[in-house]
Amino acid sequence: MGGKTFTPDAGGETFTVVGLGELIWDLLPAGRRLGGAPTNFAYVARLLGGGADASVVASRVGRDALGSRALERLARAGVSTGYVQTDATHPTGTVGVTLDARGEASFNVNDNSAWDHLEWSDGWAELAARADAVCFGTLGQRAAPSRAVIARFLGRTRPGALRVFDVNLRHSFFDAAMLAASLGLANVVKLGAEELTRVAEMTGVGTGGGERAEAERLARVFDLRLVAVTRGARGSLLVTPAEAFEHPGFRVRVADTIGAGDAFAAALVNRLLRRATLAEASEAANRAGAWVATQSGATPEVNPADVPRLLEDVGRVR
Repeated sequence: MGGKTFTPDAGGETFTVVGLGELIWDLLPAGRRLGGAPTNFAYVARLLGGGADASVVASRVGRDALGSRALERLARAGVSTGYVQTDATHPTGTVGVTLDARGEASFNVNDNSAWDHLEWSDGWAELAARADAVCFGTLGQRAAPSRAVIARFLGRTRPGALRVFDVNLRHSFFDAAMLAASLGLANVVKLGAEELTRVAEMTGVGTGGGERAEAERLARVFDLRLVAVTRGARGSLLVTPAEAFEHPGFRVRVADTIGAGDAFAAALVNRLLRRATLAEASEAANRAGAWVATQSGATPEVNPADVPRLLEDVGRVR
C-alpha cells in the first residue's frame, strides 16, 4: 500500500493543514462571503484547531481589490496567506450564488480566474513536504496549469500525510480521467451520496448494492484509507477497509448549505490527525457541517474560543 497509507502523530502536537486550490468570493444575496472549497476547509480547520494548528491556504488571487480583501480576511482569521500567490493578469475568482427555499445553492463560476493559473515554487515544495493534511477538489483542477501544480504538490507530500480529495460534481469542470487521477493521488475521499454512484460509474468501479458497497469498492480499487459519504440532513457514512460507521446527522435551522461539506471535511481531518475513532470523527464532522449550515456563507466570523460551545449547541431545540 506504500504511499497510500497515513500514520499521523497522536497527542497534543500541532499540525499543518493545507487547503490547496481555489480561493473565491461567493456573491450571495446577503452579500459577499469568502469561499472556495479548499479555502473554506482551511478556514474551518483553523477554528477547530483552537489556534494551535497551522492552517494554510495555497492558492492565487488577482492583484486587485478583491484579492487584497481576501488576504486581509484570511489573516484576520489566523489563516496563513504566505502561500497565496498574486497574479497581475487574471482577476480574483468570484461566484454568483443563488439559494432555493431550502438554502441549497446554485453557482455560476467566473472564467479564467487567478486560481486557474497556480505556479510551482520552492516555497510550495517546502509546504508540501511538511504538510500533515492537504485538501483539494475538482473545481480547482478545471484548468490544466493548476491541475498539474496540484498533482505535483500532492506528489511531494510525505507518505504519512492525509491527502483528501473533496469531490464536487455540481459544475461541469471534470471528467472521468480527472476523477480517477485525483482518487489515485488521495488516501481519503469525501463526496456526497448523490455523487458516489456517479463517481463509481465514471471510474469503472461498478455500481449497485447500496452506498456502503459502492464506497467499499471505491476504497478497494483506489487503495483509499477512508471514504466519507455525506448525506446532508441525514448525516453520513464513513467506510474504511476495516469498518463502517453511520451517523444520523443533526436537525438545525439552515441558513444555507454553502461550505457545510467543507466544514465536515475539516472536522474529519482534525479528528483523524489525532487518531480518533471512526465514531468520534463522524460525530465531530457532522457537528461542524451542521453548524456551518446555520450560518450565512462558508466562513463565518467567530471567536475560535467560542467554537466548542457553538458545536455543542448544534441540534438543540431553541
